[in-house]
Amino acid sequence: MPIKVLMPALSPTMTEGKLAKWHVSTGDTVNSGDIIAEIETDKATMEVEAVEEGTVGRLLIDEGAEGVAVNSIIALLLEEGEGDGALDDVDMSASVSAPAAPAPPPAAAPPPVSAAPIETPKPPTAAAASGVERIFASPLARRMAEQAGLALDGVAGSGPNGRIVKRDIETAIAGGGVAAAPAAAEAAPQPAPAAAVAASGFEPEFELVPATSMRKTIARRLSESKQTVPHFYLSVECEIDELLALRKSLNEKADGAFKISVNDLVVRAAALALRHVPAANASWAGDGIRYYKSADISVAVATEGGLITPVVRQADNKGLEAISNETKVLAAKARDGKLMPEEYEGGTFSISNLGMYGIREFSAVINPPQACILAVGAGEARPVVKDGAVAVATVMNCTLSVDHRAVDGAVGAEFLQVLKGLLEDPLRMLL
Repeated sequence: MPIKVLMPALSPTMTEGKLAKWHVSTGDTVNSGDIIAEIETDKATMEVEAVEEGTVGRLLIDEGAEGVAVNSIIALLLEEGEGDGALDDVDMSASVSAPAAPAPPPAAAPPPVSAAPIETPKPPTAAAASGVERIFASPLARRMAEQAGLALDGVAGSGPNGRIVKRDIETAIAGGGVAAAPAAAEAAPQPAPAAAVAASGFEPEFELVPATSMRKTIARRLSESKQTVPHFYLSVECEIDELLALRKSLNEKADGAFKISVNDLVVRAAALALRHVPAANASWAGDGIRYYKSADISVAVATEGGLITPVVRQADNKGLEAISNETKVLAAKARDGKLMPEEYEGGTFSISNLGMYGIREFSAVINPPQACILAVGAGEARPVVKDGAVAVATVMNCTLSVDHRAVDGAVGAEFLQVLKGLLEDPLRMLL
């Protein structure tokens, strides 16, 4: 009996995925452990290994097919001694049909040809909500036609997309035009500007790029976050000269074994701040609040497909070297689309850092079900007051986005107070 190869569930929340690529063809021999396909989930593209041995008898899903349901049959393997005829006896009732590979977007349709005779063409019109047609003409042409008593529907337009312009009115006046019906013209309602633009053909040129599963998930989750999570924001300025000096000293002494970044220090500080303020390490659960016992920090990483947040587990119990090395490995896997579900799911607190792009301050969107995300800006030299005198210090803005259902303002403020103290006195992070 042929072996059914099913669409795997690559994460606990996965219900469907995209079959990005086949690594085998019909007739190929497959051994257990061989890579047979690449599946694109909402977070990453993952390789799928064969569980059993056999010969590829039939590939049921095309490359590029989206929306392939978990546990649907994607291929059939023939066991030793079986021929192609055995494929016809397979019960396919468990198979869930998937859409074919996406076709390229159709070319823009040409504008409709006017039904008027060629010798007296009419300008293009757009149907308004009331069903009354609108004639497209420049404001000057309309005014000239009104003054001359001309009906615009009898004037051929020579402007872009058949628009009636000044010279068309002048030509019509010189040749004698059709008298207008002012009352009817005044009564005709005008369509909305957007409808007029679309109908007139003045829409800017664009290229429609189909959204990946990852981008669709980002759009859905962040829309839900802004619509359903009551955000509030708290900001603090941190003087980081001592932090930068400590970073430089540690990297010099590392002799190339590791290279600590400012973001690594922020991850460590945030994790320790959560240990000191556990009420901020929480999420809303609908009928209660979950308080997490470890600081699992999700670090935002920008990839070609969108933002993904690999997790540094128990960051409060790890040293700076371990955090630095782990973050670099996770970031590289995220950009290559090789993260496993356990590497990006289950974080308790997020950090998004745009300081490397020179962004001074921003507010990040909460990553549900987490209750907090810290937005980190660039460190820059600014005037500050110290001991009653103006001095220059390197200042970094940190903004905490908070879910008010789970974390109150005082708790968020206490967290930022502890975070600021750790960033400004970084030796405390080494204790």
